[in-house]
Order: sequence, then structure tokens, then C-alpha cells
Amino acid sequence: MFKLSRRLLLVWACALPLIGVRAAEPSAPPTFQEGKDYAKLATTVPVATPGQPEVIEFFSYRCPHCYQLEQSAEDWLKRKPSTVTFVRIPVYAGYQPNYESAARAYYAAEALGVLAKIHQALFKAIQQERRALDTAEELAAFFAEQGVNADDFLKAYKSFQTETQLRRGAQLAQRYGVRGVPAVMVNGQYEIRSRQMFQVVDYLLTQPVTAPQG
Repeated sequence: MFKLSRRLLLVWACALPLIGVRAAEPSAPPTFQEGKDYAKLATTVPVATPGQPEVIEFFSYRCPHCYQLEQSAEDWLKRKPSTVTFVRIPVYAGYQPNYESAARAYYAAEALGVLAKIHQALFKAIQQERRALDTAEELAAFFAEQGVNADDFLKAYKSFQTETQLRRGAQLAQRYGVRGVPAVMVNGQYEIRSRQMFQVVDYLLTQPVTAPQG
């Protein structure tokens, strides 16, 4: 059997703490590649508040992939910097008719101040419980189950404010060139194309912001 000398053993033993320290050093933050993990938009879209970082998620309650992303989004929101604005925009233009009813339900909940209560419940009802909830009446009944007056919901669902929000959302989706959901955009400049969606969001929020063109 090979035996170490006492001096060599002492040197080796003293090196162990250093080895341990090196192993415990934090790894470098991940970097992501343009063209693989994200794409730079051909035209920069102005953010809602100039100079303030912004993240937009285009989604639909009808989209199973959006539902799968939801927990990651909620986890990210818990650690989101307070200076970053996060906006969800429900899409409907170019999709099946029931996408519009789902988008209207989102804006109605927002207008009634019950979005925090309704958002997860509506996702679960459609994606996990497989409830149709296609019509205004079906959605009104669902909102009533959540403690929201059905008549108040229907007024908000059909309101001018909701119509305006729908048009604005559709126009913004067109400006961003949204081709499917979920789609996450950062600072009006980048579209995420990675499964590590919110890790890439964190990375892009550290990148310089280019002034909108034209």
C-alpha cells in the first residue's frame, strides 16, 4: 500500500479547507444567447412608462402552455424588483372565439378589482377542471361562485372600458408580432425563446435599454 509521508499528509490536510472554500464559491450568473434564448425585436416598442423596465406576458386562459408557465410567473413576481412593471395581456385576435370571452373575463375581473382572486381560479377551472366557460353567462356563473355579483360581472364584461382594453391589447400584440402564446417581452426590445423564461427575463433586465426608433 502506498503511504504518504507525515509532511505530505500535513500539506494535504491543510489544503482541504481551501478546496472546500473554492467549492462553495457562488457560480457566475448565467448568460444567454441572442438567437437561441431570446430574439431582439426588429423595431423597439415604447414601454408604458418611459425609462421604467417593463415585462409583458401575452397569454390566454385557453392556452395549456400558459397554464404551465403560470407557477413560474408567480414565483418570479415574488422576487421581481419593485422598479420593474409587469403586465399581462390576454390575447384573442386570430384565435378561436372563446379566446375573446376569456380575455373579456380578465379585463372584467381587473375592472371589478377581483383579479387577484379570480386569476388562478379561472385558469384552474378551464385547464385543470376542463370547464368550458365559453359564454358570458357561463363566466358570470363562475364569477358568482367566487363571490362576485353576476350582474356586476356582465356589466364589466360588456363595458366600453373592456372594449377599449381589448382593442389596445390586440394592437399591442400586433406591434410586438405575437405569433402564439405564451409570449414574454422585455423592455419593448426582446422576445424570450427559452424554457428558462424568467431566468432569461432576469438576464435581459440587466442589459442596456435602447431608445425607441422613430
